[in-house]
Amino acid sequence: MLWAAAGVVTLAFLVVLEIAARHYGLPGPVTYQARELIFPPKSGFLLYASMALTMVVLTWRERFIAAGVAIGIDIVFLLARWAAGADLTDGHPFGNGALWVIVGCAVIAVTRRTGRERLLLLKGVGLGLLLVAGRKTGDTWLLITSKTRPTVLDPYVATADHALGNPSWVVGRIVRATGTVGAHALDYVYAQLAVAAVVVAMYQLRHVATERRFPRHHLVRTFLVIGLLGPAIYMVFPVVGPVFAYGADGGHWAVADLWPHTPPPIGTPHPIPFDEITPRNCMPSLHTAWATAIFVHSRKGPRLLRHAGTFWLIATLTATLGFGYHYGADLLAGVVFTLTIEAALRAFDRGWDRSGIHLVAHGTVVFTALLLSYRFVPVEMASYPWLFGPLLLLAMLSVVHGFVRTTALWEPKTPPIPLPEPQPELGVVP
Repeated sequence: MLWAAAGVVTLAFLVVLEIAARHYGLPGPVTYQARELIFPPKSGFLLYASMALTMVVLTWRERFIAAGVAIGIDIVFLLARWAAGADLTDGHPFGNGALWVIVGCAVIAVTRRTGRERLLLLKGVGLGLLLVAGRKTGDTWLLITSKTRPTVLDPYVATADHALGNPSWVVGRIVRATGTVGAHALDYVYAQLAVAAVVVAMYQLRHVATERRFPRHHLVRTFLVIGLLGPAIYMVFPVVGPVFAYGADGGHWAVADLWPHTPPPIGTPHPIPFDEITPRNCMPSLHTAWATAIFVHSRKGPRLLRHAGTFWLIATLTATLGFGYHYGADLLAGVVFTLTIEAALRAFDRGWDRSGIHLVAHGTVVFTALLLSYRFVPVEMASYPWLFGPLLLLAMLSVVHGFVRTTALWEPKTPPIPLPEPQPELGVVP
């Protein structure tokens, strides 16, 4: 019943977004996804990552067959487009096969499976399609933010960022100094965040095929909740980012062409009008939120996975700042946002108690306080950076400390192995 209810809610949400997108004369997430059955997909890597999530419920023989079918379909599509003279640079030349395999698994589940096996395969299909739908839903959300929020609050966040030392300007100059090699490497990490998440999720779901059930909590759940709730904050606190509000990418809408060489002067901030194209997707930084979730969920993996999670978090933070997509204040909010969601999901799974309620309430209060401070006291924060800078960092670290301490107490304790009792020595009978 829970899975059925979740499916109905998800479908209704997608339909609402489709209608909203059509209101602005553009296709919505359902249309975009249906088009990728035939037309070149926006991200072939994401579709294959989604297929990999679906395949966690399959046996190894079925996985090899599914992968072979997907590759074969992609080859057929590629040859057909080449023969028809289609533009092969419009999107990725592969990925359609992966989507067809996911749909095929759904058809097999309905027509060839019964009982628990049908439900398990449908869960795998739903998991794969949710990752794809999450990407399409995010694109539609970004469109809605740009159309419904004609003004942005970048001057407030840029002013508050003085308390943190204007990290976007600092890291932006460093990234530019690395040249094209550093920029391309960071861009790849930034763009393939969902694929990194699938790698961690695949490790967490590695026993599904043998145990025939999903674990209670895994990374995909956190990823999807972040993507669902984050855009709502975009609507409340619309921000486009320093590269647009203070850089050349903003064109004539930019306040000035200052990024990344000259931090904006401290003045009286006010909302500024902006175009109807650039997404208002900065507060909080969801790339930071997702990278933080990857880092948290990779902690229980092998050493290589832990190192990869750490690398992806550091590289994502560097990219978000170095490309001018976010302010430092966005990153602090993104970390608090993720840990609060992760704490809520874990508390829900184990049953709400005093520690779980306290942790989620603490994260919610800190996140709200951050947004209110950025909005209503940015000038004071910029005027006294020696006071407000440490306060902002301590507020975030208080949530990090509370999350680490509380979740450690929630971990099941492994009972110690009892030592064998000493046996009395046999005496010698005279």
